Amino acid sequence: MKTLRSLSLVFVFLFAIQAVAQETAPKKESLPIDKKTNCYIRYYYYPNLQAYFDNLEMVYHYKENGEWKTAPELPQNYGGYSIYNKVRVVINDYDDDKPYDLLSIHKKRFPYNSKGRFNTNTTASAE
Repeated sequence: MKTLRSLSLVFVFLFAIQAVAQETAPKKESLPIDKKTNCYIRYYYYPNLQAYFDNLEMVYHYKENGEWKTAPELPQNYGGYSIYNKVRVVINDYDDDKPYDLLSIHKKRFPYNSKGRFNTNTTASAE
């Protein structure tokens, strides 16, 4: 009887942990919406890295050895670049799962700048 009671307590504990984990997972509906494009503001683009940050999944999308990778942190070879001090561009016209499909457009609109500054507006939208 003790083992049955212990097992039931373990299951209740695991169920409670799972319920809390599901509640803390970000939801797309919690992201802000751009009023002009009616898209969720899900991504930031870092022109000097040619990388994206996903506000929904809380991960970076970056290219490594010719393939796109996803990770919660940028790899060491991006060292020395402060994502907080340099320019990031708000992507307000795309909220699907592959922002890197628009990389060629974003590279043209927001080219690499060694000083990390832009003279143009740093909000991307469809043309």
